[in-house]
Amino acid sequence: MEIKHCISCKKNISNDKGAVEFKCPNCGESEMIRCSHCRTLAAEYTCPKCGFTGPN
Repeated sequence: MEIKHCISCKKNISNDKGAVEFKCPNCGESEMIRCSHCRTLAAEYTCPKCGFTGPN
């Protein structure tokens, strides 16, 4: 089983009910994973494929 981590803080999200997974809004290729804490803080993340920075 693959362990998933938040793209912003690198925290393991396996027991985080508020975590989300989505494709990059710019390129649609990279899988973005965000923990509930970083979502609440609106912490910045960067797509490793195209360099898109969010949240905006």
